[in-house]
Amino acid sequence: MFADFLKKLTDSTPETLPQEDARLALTALLVRIARSDGHFDTEERQRILAIARTRYQLSEGDAAALLEQAEQLEGEAPDTVRFTRAIKDAVAYDDRLRVIEALWQVALADGERDASEDAIIRMASNFLGVTDVDSALARQRQEEG
Repeated sequence: MFADFLKKLTDSTPETLPQEDARLALTALLVRIARSDGHFDTEERQRILAIARTRYQLSEGDAAALLEQAEQLEGEAPDTVRFTRAIKDAVAYDDRLRVIEALWQVALADGERDASEDAIIRMASNFLGVTDVDSALARQRQEEG
């Protein structure tokens, strides 16, 4: 279903993604992080929906449709390394930083820090080209907020 999208995303000379494609790719990355600890619970799903509604000014129905597409894309996407590198090449730094903030929101949604989630966020930050300092500040903002 997403073969053409993934081909475009992982092409050797990627172009900047249109806004709709970027939000789908970034939401799929949120799903990947949420699933990284072996379960994707209701609280994490609700957090991703809230992020989508707020960040992209979507209605409940549109956010739910985006999440459904993102879950499908995440299941078909290449390994996290190639997936995040492709996003880095196609999405502006400020958007990638906001994704790291959103990843921390999802990871902290259950009230606990999980080592596997931390590791994936560190790896995603690195591959997205977000500095360690910016990632740590993003985590602190989410822990406080």
